[in-house]
Amino acid sequence: MLPLSPLMVIAAVVVVGVACVAYGVAIERRWYRFVRHRLAILPVDGQGPETVSVLHLSDLHFVRGDRGKARFLDGLPRADVTVVTGDFLGEPEAVERVVEAVRPVRGRLESWFVLGSNDYFSPRPLNYLEYFHNRRKRRSAEPGRAADLIAQLTADGWRDLTNARHDVDLGGLPVELLGLDDAHIRWHDLTVAPRRHPDRFGFAVMHSPDSAPETAALGYDLMVAGHTHGGQVCIPFGTALVTNCSMPRRLAAGLFRMGGAVLHTSKGLGTSKFAPFRFACRPEATMLELSRVATLETPRDVAQLGSAQRSGR
Repeated sequence: MLPLSPLMVIAAVVVVGVACVAYGVAIERRWYRFVRHRLAILPVDGQGPETVSVLHLSDLHFVRGDRGKARFLDGLPRADVTVVTGDFLGEPEAVERVVEAVRPVRGRLESWFVLGSNDYFSPRPLNYLEYFHNRRKRRSAEPGRAADLIAQLTADGWRDLTNARHDVDLGGLPVELLGLDDAHIRWHDLTVAPRRHPDRFGFAVMHSPDSAPETAALGYDLMVAGHTHGGQVCIPFGTALVTNCSMPRRLAAGLFRMGGAVLHTSKGLGTSKFAPFRFACRPEATMLELSRVATLETPRDVAQLGSAQRSGR
């Protein structure tokens, strides 16, 4: 066999790279997946139902022409609670579109949301290499339509949890509910986070998992977050290249034990319209099926936290 010349090696690398980019842009970023996790976490001696289903959506990044994503949302099963952890928008002009798209997935009992930076500001192109820097240069940003988004969602029955704590009832289950604004832009307010009723089931909602360590330390039982997109670009069968937050790359998405709490970080369903690409990181919607347990011991790995079922389309 004749040895490959350097030019042939370079050509082969270019061809493979182009094929990967084409796959990530044309196929994987629209290859939505629905995932179920069964999580035994509700107090065994608590009040209310034996099970509670929670549909967790994040990072939708809707633009006006997102018909496929809207169809996927319309086909999702109804849950007791639906929670969206921010970045509804890929552009300010899509406010009405995303409000319409999430209407079919509202929870039977409650529907909650917090916002992310892409809801507050119009997205702008960014050098992809900037994602590998821990500290980025501050850039000017054009305000988006966050006020319109909040007004239309709340008018549609969604509860705005931005930097707020509420006592709610989920079919008889007493819940202490916390919502935190986007920690990635340092808009979160931890002064609202301390628990007042630790006898209640503690549920914390945040955009970026950067808020999770403090929230776990305050005694919340379940935390949900987004922002990371699961890394968006991952090594096949491996970890994310970046997380765009302070979390280690191996914690970019999934279920994790954090002290006495469980954190679920969503891979999200979208991408920035200026980075319309996913690789080895399919977009996901997640159903967390919560049930009671007599004793909840600290698991050795994620597999012991709960079982998962996946379905793709």
